[in-house]
Amino acid sequence: MLAGGVGGARFALGLREAARALHGDAADIRIVANVGDDMWLAGVKVCPDLDSLMYALAGVGDTERGWGRAGESERVAAELAAYGVGWPWFTLGDLDLGTHLARSSMLRDGASLTEATARLSARWELGARLLPVTNDEVPTHVVTGEGVLHFEEWWVRTRAELPAHRFVQHGLERSRISHAARDAIATADVLLIAPSNPVVSIGTILGIPGVRDALETAPAPIVGVAPLIAGRALRGMAATCLQVIGVEADAAAVAAHYGARRAGGLLDGWLLAEEDAGSIGGLAELGIVAEARPLLLTPGGPAQQVAEDALALAERVRAARPAPPPAA
Repeated sequence: MLAGGVGGARFALGLREAARALHGDAADIRIVANVGDDMWLAGVKVCPDLDSLMYALAGVGDTERGWGRAGESERVAAELAAYGVGWPWFTLGDLDLGTHLARSSMLRDGASLTEATARLSARWELGARLLPVTNDEVPTHVVTGEGVLHFEEWWVRTRAELPAHRFVQHGLERSRISHAARDAIATADVLLIAPSNPVVSIGTILGIPGVRDALETAPAPIVGVAPLIAGRALRGMAATCLQVIGVEADAAAVAAHYGARRAGGLLDGWLLAEEDAGSIGGLAELGIVAEARPLLLTPGGPAQQVAEDALALAERVRAARPAPPPAA
């Protein structure tokens, strides 16, 4: 699965249950995660999307806020603010800081981000492997009329209300897909695009050199789950980000933005909400097999059902493929 943070985490919980129902303990889920939101803050490496995925799968995430750890305290953040360190509007909880300190220590000792993520994840039984799409730093910045902001500052401090001109991932051209992410894509039975932000989460993943090549040559069907229902984002501010790049806030428009795989794009299949069922015919003309199902990712059964529907669509796509030519 290719995923961002909060929406990706909700879908990951459903996928874990769906995969366990199908394959039991043999289920092997690998999540290639966005790292464009990452930053160094108050001397520690913060990875919002990786941590949202890890905390959700570990069962320790704050489900009310949608990010961070449950049962947090903020004594250290208060001390940092008293010293004028960090961003006062981006509070790091004490438990969360423990994660960032541990990760920073590992990175400074020479571990790659992939290795550090594996060591952090080993604390819990996640039922999935978390894989940064790259070990390189590719922080997303937002170009506005008032200057350039880190994406998290634009997102959290300004609530995306400051008009954005474009998004820039610094260092993108020098980055490379991680070996673990490439292997996950190449060996997958099914490739799923989570209902994450198409621009700054999935878009950043796709922009890492080597990712599109890996997807193009992957034998598995690629099925995406729409991040919008009737023009409204499931989580976050996807509609605002889509507007910046000139794409309509519509499930079918996002699918067209990703493109049909057989035409050089990304998707074989697209799972969209029942409210958007009228788009199925138009997507078929583009070469994308689409199905409409309930898409609300509430915990438990509904999220699992969305994942099961995505997996079923992948099998439908696989079955419709022409048979390979006989061996000579």
